[in-house]
Amino acid sequence: MTNLDHSNWANRVADFFHSPSHFLLATSTDAFLADILHDIKNDKISEGTKVLLLSPLLEYPTLLCTSPHIAEQTASSLLDILIQTPHTPKTVNLKSHLMLSITSVLISTSCMKPGLGVAERLIEALIQTLQDTNDHKCGVFCRPMRAIASECLREFEVCYPGLLSQKLDILSSLRQHESSPLHQSFSLLYSVALKNAVRWLTLQNDIADRDLKDILVRSEGLAWSATENMLNLFPITTGDVIPVLPYSMEIRELKSVISLLLEESYLLTPICQASLLRELTQVVAMVQSLSPTIFKSQLLRLFGTVEISLLHAMLQMKGTFTDSLFTAEDENFLLKRLVGMAQHPLLPVPHKLFYIDCILHFPENRPICSSGEENLPVLVTPQMTSLLFPTVFNESHTMLSRFNLLCLVYLEAGNEEDKGAGYMYEHLMALQAVVEHHSSREIAVTYFRSVYIFLYYFYQNEKYPGNLIQSLCQLYQKHCDFAPHFINLAECTQRTLDDSPWPTDLLQAVQILIVQLPQDQLIQSSLSWNLKMLSRIANESQVSQGSTVHFLLNLLLNSGLCTSGNWRMGNSVLTVCRNVLQHPSLDKIFIELADLLQFMMLRFEDLDIQDHARFYYTLLTNLSKDKLASILASGAGASRTKVRSLSSIMAESEELSSSLTVHSTRHPVLQLIKVSADDGSRRQLTDCGEPLEDIPDCDLFKSYCDQFLHLSPVIILNYHLTFVGSVDPSFAKLFCIRLHFELTDGNYAPCSEITVPSLFQERKPHLITLTLKPIRPYPTVLKVCAVFTTEDGISWQTQLNPISVGFSEVFLSLPVPRQWPVHKKLQLFDQMWCFLSSEKSEVSATSRFCFEADEQSLERMLDLHLSTFAISKNPEPETYKVLVFLPPKFHILLQIQRTEDAVCVSIVTDSWQLLPFINAYLQSITSSSGLDSSLSVLKL
Repeated sequence: MTNLDHSNWANRVADFFHSPSHFLLATSTDAFLADILHDIKNDKISEGTKVLLLSPLLEYPTLLCTSPHIAEQTASSLLDILIQTPHTPKTVNLKSHLMLSITSVLISTSCMKPGLGVAERLIEALIQTLQDTNDHKCGVFCRPMRAIASECLREFEVCYPGLLSQKLDILSSLRQHESSPLHQSFSLLYSVALKNAVRWLTLQNDIADRDLKDILVRSEGLAWSATENMLNLFPITTGDVIPVLPYSMEIRELKSVISLLLEESYLLTPICQASLLRELTQVVAMVQSLSPTIFKSQLLRLFGTVEISLLHAMLQMKGTFTDSLFTAEDENFLLKRLVGMAQHPLLPVPHKLFYIDCILHFPENRPICSSGEENLPVLVTPQMTSLLFPTVFNESHTMLSRFNLLCLVYLEAGNEEDKGAGYMYEHLMALQAVVEHHSSREIAVTYFRSVYIFLYYFYQNEKYPGNLIQSLCQLYQKHCDFAPHFINLAECTQRTLDDSPWPTDLLQAVQILIVQLPQDQLIQSSLSWNLKMLSRIANESQVSQGSTVHFLLNLLLNSGLCTSGNWRMGNSVLTVCRNVLQHPSLDKIFIELADLLQFMMLRFEDLDIQDHARFYYTLLTNLSKDKLASILASGAGASRTKVRSLSSIMAESEELSSSLTVHSTRHPVLQLIKVSADDGSRRQLTDCGEPLEDIPDCDLFKSYCDQFLHLSPVIILNYHLTFVGSVDPSFAKLFCIRLHFELTDGNYAPCSEITVPSLFQERKPHLITLTLKPIRPYPTVLKVCAVFTTEDGISWQTQLNPISVGFSEVFLSLPVPRQWPVHKKLQLFDQMWCFLSSEKSEVSATSRFCFEADEQSLERMLDLHLSTFAISKNPEPETYKVLVFLPPKFHILLQIQRTEDAVCVSIVTDSWQLLPFINAYLQSITSSSGLDSSLSVLKL
């Protein structure tokens, strides 16, 4: 292979990371891997490039090493390079990445097996790297490499438990003699290996008294047998049955080791201390004859810690040892501390949520229930948690967590349950008042989640659930756009509450509210939400649907819904009808529903809605209730099996359903490619009228402001609509393409949709024109999606790449009559400059931009970027005057003058908010023209 330089490899690796699967389609995996290994061995390739080459193996080892055999060969090649690379400051980074890459390949590809020479050689090399105690041999520059080696060994031990259980003596010696910060990493490595070694002993049948002592002083090879036995075991967690060693084991040496680790734990960071304590907790739990009181000295500082990781380790310790280590006074103190920290004003919200969660799942010494459900500790009372009562000023997550905690507290308080429910209900009403007057999505979601929590705990209360339905109906009357929240609340409570009638009562109350609404309140925006709500209510078998059908029929008769032909509204009405067709009490409303469907079939001004209504009318009048329910359930996706006796109707239903569904493409199908055009073809102005010959020159600026600034210019951009590369043959011919543009800010007026009749892959791309009407002339991005139909009649939706509109694309020439001579434009420029530079204009601003350029470079830049907007050039001195119009009414005035040292651009604009964009634009055109803009200054 030809050697690639760094830039080529950088591009190739970037392409790989952008989409590994697509990249490997263009070249074989084996070839790409061979190229990587070839250039890593090449001495002419720099260390930085070699590190770059290792990144694909670090991130995607299983994708590049397609089999264990290839993985073993790859690891062996990399290991040879690692061993042959000398220890120098220049190669430390490369050797560290080689260690990580080999470890990643061996572990991720599952090629680790007993007797694997590559793994044994690597682990020996890693241990040998660690044995440079306190950097005596290679110096401090190799310390990062030693840290990586320690982390690689710990990764091997975690993924293959017990692998290093026969290396405890070496690991202990390294930890004891290391005085550099690496002592922390060595302690964690040793604690993991020690825990797995003790656990391996618990799995043995015949254990001698000295086995535990012997394993602490072993310094042999890798324990592949231990790895095979423990590979399928899960980590020990709180509540698991912990395997233990017999009482007769000799534990003197083990106790000494654990005591020494605990004494040295003060030297570690809080996170590492917590990891060490978790490992040692499991070790002590597996050794019956070792008392948990060995941790007693640690509790004195852990009780007062503010470190989340240490507190969590202590709670895990409490869940493991319970009253063997923690007294009842300790429990009481811990709970009070958790309650206090959960309300501490200086703590961030995630920490407060953690403390509340610790209260909910506090590991008691003697828990009443061990089913795993949320049960508060006995010591948690309403008095203890009174300061955690939620308020409407709390952040949403804090409010919900406190609300859930207090509900559980009052529920388990016994005699105070009704009073506590009253407190919680009052909070819900206060929160509802906020929602009614400030209907943001976050506060609305918080309210409905609070309602769900309240019902979860107090749904059996005789008073408050009924009052809550009335309050919710009042809220729906003011905010019918909360219909999705009401539906979600009803469905969640139905799944959670055991046969409670509350969800049905809520839906029935909302139905009564909707059907009693006067016609003048059923505007289009609220009607869609009401129909969505009625559609969900129609699924309730215990709610009568007669009032719903009467409501829909009166709506169609007394409104212009049918004549408007609104497909969305008609489809919403038909959705309600479809659900009513499956209702158990269909016989009672048969005639009314038939009249409704027949009216839509004959009067609705949309052929698709008419066809659907005719189909439902045919089903209603020709089939029994059981067959009708079966067909509609099948059409909804419950079953794809066709009923043979109803094959003709089912075929029509499935075909209609498939053609009406808009499917989403897995990958983009279409793209918009910008068509380069001059300034005249990308702007459009209304008629500027005739030249104003009778206007005195001194009044040019006033006349311009009065007569020309009322124009409404638009920006016109041209694009080619074409396919994205090679697409699926089913998308080769597209019809009725509808492009929808979504603004990402409020700087432009909404864009109209664009329809393209057809697009064929073998034909030329279609030219579309996008019209933008600026409100503020800032850069923007438009999201684009397209809906189209393929030859088989199926509708699809695809996302297109967003359209970026740059600042310079909004530039227009001065909106004055073309017949104006140059001298009149110059006079207008001078008058505008004087006015905007003076203090009369409050929003105008001046600035200056400097850069280095010779005369030829300056001329080239002006011709390339600003020639359309240039008004004149004064020969003595060389001063260029440029006037840019930015719709709807803003201007940029530039005076460009070349001095001996640099080119100075004086800037005046009638909107100070444009200054950052102007400065960025000038920097871009000077840099793109090869000029030095390092002298650029933005000075207000």
